[in-house]
Amino acid sequence: MAKTQPESCGLGPAFQLIGGKWKALILWLVHTEPRRFGELKRLVPDISEKMLIQQLREMEADGLVHREIFHEVPPRVEYSATPLGQSLDEALGPLASWGKEHGAAIEARKAKSPGH
Repeated sequence: MAKTQPESCGLGPAFQLIGGKWKALILWLVHTEPRRFGELKRLVPDISEKMLIQQLREMEADGLVHREIFHEVPPRVEYSATPLGQSLDEALGPLASWGKEHGAAIEARKAKSPGH
C-alpha cells in the first residue's frame, strides 16, 4: 500500500531540484547570461571540477540548465538557464533577500553556540 504524503507547502519540488550546496548558486550564475565551464569554475572556486560537472549534468537532466555545444576549434560549451530554471531562480529571489537580511545574525548565533 502506497504511503500518502502530507499536503506540501510547495518547497519540496523546488528543493528536490536545487537542494545541496551548489545548485542554487550555479543557477544564479547562469540565469542572466550563458557561462562556460571554466568561467563557472572560476566563479565558484570552492567546488571541485568533478562536483561541478555532476551538478551541471543533474541540472540539465532536471530541465533547469541548457548545455550548448559550439562546433569550433577548440570546441566551446556554454550553460544557460532554461525557462524552468529562470522561473526557479526568480522564485529564489525572496529567499536570497531573506538570507542577506538575516545572514550575519545567523552566523553570530552559530559562533556563540557550543560545537561550532
